[in-house]
Amino acid sequence: MESLDIESECKQKKFALPVDSENKSINFPLFSVAKPHMRAFHLCWIQFFACFLSTFAAPPLLPIIRDNLNLTANDIGNAGVASVSGAVFARVAMGAACDLVGPRLASATLTLLTAPAVYLSAVADSATGFFLMRFFTGFALATFVSTQYWMSSMFSPRVVGMANGQAAGWGNLGGGVAQFVMPLVYSIILKTRATPFSAWRIAFFIPAILQMTSAFAVMLFGQDLPDGNFHQLQKSGDMYKDSASKVLYHGMTNYRSWITALGYGFCFGVELAVNNIIAYYFYDRFNLNLNISGIIAASFGMVNLFSRPIGGGLSDFMATKFGMRGRLWSWWIVQTLSGVLCIALGLIDTLSASIAVMIIFSVFVQASEGLTFGVVPFISRRSMGVVSGMTGAGGNVGALITQVIFFRGSEYTTEKGITYMGIMIIACSLGITSIYFPQWGGLFCGPKENFTEEEYYLREWDSKEQEQGLHEASMKFAEGSRNERSRKTKSVPTEENTPVHA
Repeated sequence: MESLDIESECKQKKFALPVDSENKSINFPLFSVAKPHMRAFHLCWIQFFACFLSTFAAPPLLPIIRDNLNLTANDIGNAGVASVSGAVFARVAMGAACDLVGPRLASATLTLLTAPAVYLSAVADSATGFFLMRFFTGFALATFVSTQYWMSSMFSPRVVGMANGQAAGWGNLGGGVAQFVMPLVYSIILKTRATPFSAWRIAFFIPAILQMTSAFAVMLFGQDLPDGNFHQLQKSGDMYKDSASKVLYHGMTNYRSWITALGYGFCFGVELAVNNIIAYYFYDRFNLNLNISGIIAASFGMVNLFSRPIGGGLSDFMATKFGMRGRLWSWWIVQTLSGVLCIALGLIDTLSASIAVMIIFSVFVQASEGLTFGVVPFISRRSMGVVSGMTGAGGNVGALITQVIFFRGSEYTTEKGITYMGIMIIACSLGITSIYFPQWGGLFCGPKENFTEEEYYLREWDSKEQEQGLHEASMKFAEGSRNERSRKTKSVPTEENTPVHA
């Protein structure tokens, strides 16, 4: 007992925040900059914000860019598809990279590699150039995966939903900020006597500079894990350097990864699609000027300031009451309601009502994103990065599908495309009902009798790896995830009777 007290006291001296057995913070003081937990939070959301701003810097300026480059409706639709398609495989790769080299190095490298594409936007002079610019800039959206991985590595299961939701929500704000900042920057540049066709090009230097600065900040001040960086820990022998093939295998063979990818495709994917079309939708349908349509469109993304964190917080709250089953129920209900609101947005034809429904729809669709990543960290401990990457990639695939089917070319009017997209949200959200954890249960079924968290996470390690003690981190995670048990149903033996793993 005395040794436990000494160990706890040492941890309190080592970290500014109270931590669990994995040295993950059990609190989430939003405005703290305590090292390493809260510093990692602020660095990763700022970096993701910068990448999101760069990716969606073009849509609010489309009326000007369209005239300058003589873009057709098909050209604009293809560019929208390009902006979200590039990150599909990049997100899966980012997940594996996080598992192998850590979120700090993986995210900063990608952010720096994609920054030149933002600068080169200034020299696009054709539909092809515009397409390529949006395609390569969109790779930066894969930093979302490192953001979720980093937060799941820094914060304990009891607050991981809130941490993931807050980091991603504030990062996603970049899409909303771009809707009014880029027209504002464009207007300021015009006042320096620049021509309209030069002003939009110069405006792209602002997001490019911010993106590069955020990458350097992550490299200089970030830390992968509470105990240090991946490279240092692997070099000292304190951390096992995992096999890439096994990490990929365990992530991709867990069916829950594919279901979360599908669900995320029709919440975050929908947000990406709407970011691409909402400004010129209001511009064209309601005959608004560029600044007003940009401000209205910005309100869709700006709701991320609180909506996605609310989703993550709701997931954690439901877990305290009903365990993992509470997380799943709240995710399914909120995402289904977002589909209903999306249908309504497409059917309404008055400006004031469209704005009101758009904002409410935004709250629900972005809360669904936070609820998704309240579940994702529990699917796999060994392959957490791959699962996060697959889920994040699902978001881009969803955006790609909706962009190609509903918002590319002239087959559907934009309002009809929005309505049909709402129907797809409801249909695809049904997949959430199939997620089942034997130790915790699912939406409609309770847990398997006497099945423990240790048994679930131990399945990712073979007997030889267990003999070498490589599974110990997973066992610590299993211990911390016992809070996911339903308060009404005992899914496993009491803690006193649970086998202890070396």
